[in-house]
Amino acid sequence: MMNDFYKIPSPCFVLEENLLRKNLRLIRSVADEASIEIILAFKGFAMWSAFPIVREYFGGATASSLSEARLCTDEMKTKAHTYAPVYDPVEFNQLMKCSSHITFNSVSQFERFSSKLSTSDHKISAGIRINPEFSEVETELYNPCAPGSRLGVIAEQLGDKLPEGIEGLHFHTLCESYSTDLEKTLTAVEAKFGKFFGQIKWVNMGGGHLMTRKGYDTEHLIRLLQEFKSRHPHIKIILEPGSAFAWETGFLKASILDIVENKGIKTAMLNVSFSAHMPDCLEMPYQPRIRHAHSSPIDGKPTYRMGGNSCLSGDYMGYWSFDQELQIGDTIILEDMIHYTMVKTTFFNGVQHPSIGILKSDGNFELVRKFGYEDYKGKLS
Repeated sequence: MMNDFYKIPSPCFVLEENLLRKNLRLIRSVADEASIEIILAFKGFAMWSAFPIVREYFGGATASSLSEARLCTDEMKTKAHTYAPVYDPVEFNQLMKCSSHITFNSVSQFERFSSKLSTSDHKISAGIRINPEFSEVETELYNPCAPGSRLGVIAEQLGDKLPEGIEGLHFHTLCESYSTDLEKTLTAVEAKFGKFFGQIKWVNMGGGHLMTRKGYDTEHLIRLLQEFKSRHPHIKIILEPGSAFAWETGFLKASILDIVENKGIKTAMLNVSFSAHMPDCLEMPYQPRIRHAHSSPIDGKPTYRMGGNSCLSGDYMGYWSFDQELQIGDTIILEDMIHYTMVKTTFFNGVQHPSIGILKSDGNFELVRKFGYEDYKGKLS
């Protein structure tokens, strides 16, 4: 029940607490039934104003940079499982202070920094990212196992023994994938890297496990993980989904500022930008759902593109059909805009950045953050 919908400013990212809790309960049930650890990946969802809710269900998170590791200690109140494609020596000492686990992308990176781990004032478990050279991710931009990938070590680069000091293996081959994709990946991982399993304490199976999507077979996922544990009982399993936590947990509220027509194509000009505020729509690409709209053209119904408010020529998506003609001033609700949105937004063109808010369980709206000129100016110099 949205008691305060009229109070939500435009534009605004709105997280719905009830939907977030629904996802958290499902993910928690998978972790419990499979007896594994699931942690939040900040790269997909880093809305730290919602972390008090997340901490009711989960106590860990994964970071991909020093800033994310600091956010983990500051707002998740725990040390991070950290992985980055490359580490900066200037940042590494501070990164260690914020990390319980550090995974290295290459043997050379591990060799460069491994001596530092022993100087830490707390235990840090070292891992190395592996590339099983198998992935069914079709979009090349998101495929970490494409030929020549810079991400992870292939089996032939490791010889017969892991470097001394490596306690875990990390792989990430999925992107909004199903449990059947994980099953195929595990077959490839065990075939290529199984000989190292006796030398490790944990395996991080990365993200991309979209277990909160409708139609995902969580029972199959649980069986896969249980069977892996039965084959390798000494190995702790870690999953770090990003999208699954925030999948379909909220929306982006926008407004129509103008309607332009060219060669019979009508474009509703919004006060948000696909390029600056919804970049995954253009990168993946995918067309988001709009509330009360049809996601493909329907003969006889008013049909529009949605145009962003930046100067990029390709800052538009379409087409959607509506039951009535759109009007300047109408509200547009772009669905499922919480994961991989706020973490990727920019201040391109200096266009107004959407506010951030939470629609609480009682139906009341809480405005968490509003952005202005100083935010844009401060980012540049």
